This record gives sequence, structure tokens and C-alpha cells, in this order.
Amino acid sequence: MNPYILSIDQGTTSSRALLVDQEGQIRAIAQKEFTQYYPKAGWVEHDPMEIWFSQREVITAVLKKAGIKSTAIHAIGITNQRETTIIWDRSTGTPIYPAIVWQDRRSSDLCDALKAQGHEEMVRQKTGLLIDAYFSATKIKWILDNVKDARSKAKSGQLAFGTVDSWLVWNLTSGKEHLTDATNASRTMLYNIHTHAWDLELLDLFDIPLELLPSVKSSSEIYAETSIKAINNSIPIAGIAGDQQSALFGQLCIQPGMVKNTYGTGCFMLLNTGREAILSNHKLVTTIAWQIGKEVTYALEGSVFIGGAVVQWLRDGLGLIEQSEDICPLAEQVDTTDGVYIVPAFAGLGAPHWHSHARGAIFGITRGTTDAHIARACLESIAFQTYDVLEAMQQDAKTKITELRVDGGATANDLLLSFQANLLQVDVVRPTNTETTAMGAAYLAGLASGFWRDVSELQALHAADRTFRPEDNSSSTAAQLSDWHIAVEASKIWSSLKTKLK
Repeated sequence: MNPYILSIDQGTTSSRALLVDQEGQIRAIAQKEFTQYYPKAGWVEHDPMEIWFSQREVITAVLKKAGIKSTAIHAIGITNQRETTIIWDRSTGTPIYPAIVWQDRRSSDLCDALKAQGHEEMVRQKTGLLIDAYFSATKIKWILDNVKDARSKAKSGQLAFGTVDSWLVWNLTSGKEHLTDATNASRTMLYNIHTHAWDLELLDLFDIPLELLPSVKSSSEIYAETSIKAINNSIPIAGIAGDQQSALFGQLCIQPGMVKNTYGTGCFMLLNTGREAILSNHKLVTTIAWQIGKEVTYALEGSVFIGGAVVQWLRDGLGLIEQSEDICPLAEQVDTTDGVYIVPAFAGLGAPHWHSHARGAIFGITRGTTDAHIARACLESIAFQTYDVLEAMQQDAKTKITELRVDGGATANDLLLSFQANLLQVDVVRPTNTETTAMGAAYLAGLASGFWRDVSELQALHAADRTFRPEDNSSSTAAQLSDWHIAVEASKIWSSLKTKLK
């Protein structure tokens, strides 16, 4: 057996490649950032070719770094930024428009119109999702409506739509395969998560031709083999999952009731609900966690749009810190925020609010407010948003969660995780290996290709680095939460009044 799984982790800001051995250890990582484009307010785009070239480059780089040839790779797993929408010409492989990123809000007005027409409940029942610009369907419609001849070409089968996993598979196989997996399909607002098929009523609602869409596979099977110069031999592509579902699997949250939160650009919390697709009454979404064989596992998900991105804003927007790691020493200069609250609704508010027109706000500033107070308020805003999602999740699932498994770049920050544990009053567990998104894709590929025998073998590989246990400070926590919720409501009111009084 070849000794490594190659995990392709294609994220929102960078492309990465990781080599994972049979003990579940990462032996090498290569990463390359790519360009973020903001052509208009609320618009976010990527260059699909830059995504592919950067991903191809890091595959070559990780092999070189490890000092191995591609013949040492047993199988490939792919995990990807979800909902980001790419449409390309099947004959040339050329994108007809830049990738519209999951953060993009250009189709918010269309979503508002669809909700006003009364379509949201039908969409929710079929897909588990709310009508929102976050998901792929309205992004696809926008491209078809705004690129010359796109709709007619789509109807004649000349064009292909894909989330980023589909785009990577297409390029890894030199255009031979157009496919996705059930987790990514479930994020398009076009896939019926109960019948496990593209839904014709939804396609009609969004005016999207079926000919445009990829075939849908399970999350763990051998789909195809590579055929590119960067990889000299043919290697099976054997696992695919959207990044957050991949992180849930990478955290080995295998049993119903287990929950993880990824602290990345945004924050994404998923609760394994087993074979039951629980529809939320608190504006969470129901999604496919993974499909192995014919067995589908579901999850409740709450998405926070701005998590670690608020730290990037401090660094790049305000210049208060030089590196992201500098936020903790700065925030620790004060014991509290002294009443300052930051609502980082830079791209609207996600779960459980789903207020697309809200915008960021800072409340409670006085003459004594310093950069340290602002830094601490930014960190606490990440934890407050996570609290709101977990509370909604517990109510929907009618269960009390006692442990939160965490991953993502911001989990290196002990101050954040300590505050999170106190706020939630549950144990917050940081694993030894925080690359859980990449590990999930590796595990799925390894199971399909025989690299690992079964899930029980994977569970033996999981180890905790540190558990943050809550302190009993319920009175101060209650006061902070009350002020936080007032700040959130104030940010919503501001946007509403701005629209009303114009």
C-alpha cells in the first residue's frame, strides 16, 4: 500500500495540499494564497483559473517538500469552500465568468423577492436551507441572466456548473468527469435532501437547466483517476466533502448529538443528527453531513459569516495589529471590553438571524476606549455569535450539548476558547491535530480506497490537545449576553431605518 493520502483543501483565501500517513499524522503541508476580488460593495469573486493553478502548484510543492514522488500517494481526498459558484464551457474548460464566492450578496434582492412570493417554505422543506444569497442557486441564475448567451448555451448542454470540488475534479481528470458529492449538492438550494436528486420544481423556480448540473455521488467512493502532468501516475480520487462537513467527519463526530465548530474566516457549527433530517425552527439549516454507500447522515448547521475575518479586519483594515497572532497579547492588556461590543455584520448576519442587510457596528465606545478594548471585543464577538448558534441548535434538536469540539485557525487563541467555554458552560475541546477539515477528506478517501479499515480505526487516531472547562460566572455572563443581544438588535434596526428613511 502506498504510504500517503493526498488531501486537497481548497479554501476561501488559499489553496492547500497535505500528505497524511496511516497513523493520521500530517507529514507535509503546502499552501498558496490567491487573490480576492471585490468589484462592487457586497460582491466577492475569485478567478477560477487562479484557484486551479494555485492548487496544482501546492500539489507539486507538497511532494517536493516531503521528498516523495506521486507514486507514493494511495488516494486523493478533496474538501472545498462551499456554495462558491463556477460555470465553464465544456469544450474549452474556460470559465464564462469569475467564481461568485459564498460571501457574495449580489443576489440578496432576488432572494427577498422569492421570499415575498411565498417560496421559502417549499425550498426549506426540500433542501433544508433558507432562501439566501449565501447558497449557489441565485448565483447560478445571476450568471445565466447576465452573461451573454449563457442561458441558451446552458440549455444546449455546452456549459457546466460546479462548486469548487467539481471544478477541481474536472481539471484533475482533464475534463473527463463532471461530478460532485452529496454534501456539496445539498448546499446549492437545488438538491432535494430527501429524494437525493436534483429537484425539478426548484430548477424551474430558479430557471436553471438540468443539463448544467453535475452528477451527484457519495462522499466516499472511487470517482475517477487523475490525468495531469503535475501527477505523473494515475491516482484515484476517492473522497469529497464540503469543508464544514469534512471538518465534522475529521473531528470524528460520528455519533448523533456530537457537535463541532470551525473558527475560520467565518464560524460553522454542525451537529450530527444521524439519519434524521431535523428541520429547524430557529433559522438554522439542515444539511447532508456525509453519504457513505447508500447511508446518509444529516446535520443541523449554523453559519456565522464573520469569525476570524474580524481579526483580519483589525490587521488589514484598521492596522491595529501587524499579524493575526498579535490580537491575543493586545486583548490581554485589559480584563474586559469595558462595555464595548462589536457586531461584525460585514456581510450581513448569518444564523440564527439571517439578516442580509445588517452591517457591522461598534457600540459602547467612550473616551477611555483603547485598541485593546477593541481587540478584546472582536474576539468576544466570535464567541457570542457561536453561543447564539449553539442555543438555537439545542432547542431544535431538543438536546443538551455537553462538549464542543473545535478547530480552525482561531483555536490557537486560548483567550477566545476560555471565554467560549465560560459563555457556553460546556467543555470546549481542541484536538492535537487542528487540520480537521483536511483530515475529513483524507479519512473519506482512505475508507473508500482501503487505506483505513473502518471508522473504529479512525477513532483511535483522535486525540485532544486541551480541554477548556467553564468557570461558574453565570451572573456576569448573563449580563454580557444581554448587552450583546441589544447590540445585535441595534445593528438590525440601523439597517432597517436606513432603508425606511431614504
